[in-house]
Amino acid sequence: MAKAVYLREEVKIPENVQVKIEDYTVAVKGAKGELKRDFSFIKGRGIYIKIEDSKVVIESFFADRRKKALIGTIASHIENMITGVTKGWRYKLKIVTTHFPVTVKVQGDKVYIENFLGEKAPRVAKILPGVKVTVKGRDVIVEGIDIEAVGQTAANIELATKVKDKDRRVFVDGIYIYERGVAE
Repeated sequence: MAKAVYLREEVKIPENVQVKIEDYTVAVKGAKGELKRDFSFIKGRGIYIKIEDSKVVIESFFADRRKKALIGTIASHIENMITGVTKGWRYKLKIVTTHFPVTVKVQGDKVYIENFLGEKAPRVAKILPGVKVTVKGRDVIVEGIDIEAVGQTAANIELATKVKDKDRRVFVDGIYIYERGVAE
């Protein structure tokens, strides 16, 4: 595969968002908060991040497959940061029970799942900083501005109720992600 002589990816900055770039660290500030991300791992690889005409520009000369992939990944991360500080991210999880009634409580930075499969000790899932978890009936809603923290918190809750050594067709009990996207 041939190298591209010049590769350029642009991410448009909305009017109500401020973006600062300092030594490969991108800071995005919007109505919902501020996010920072360190891209210093691309230092010395011939990939440059800068701001031009209300756009974040990621560019490289003589880009091979790895550089092309990195440029696309960095652009996606910056787009997700902008979406996070303007609209936010939301994951919805469903509490599914067939055997025992489960109680889900949020206390501090932990989610407690009690009476799961009749167990005496509650199962615990960690909530990452900057993420808000609410329980409404059979739904658990995870919201925040950082897509990675929101996704990891939802995964922690889902993983806490993973059933091992049982037939998944019979023991369907658990908390499962059924919707994810922009909160608005």
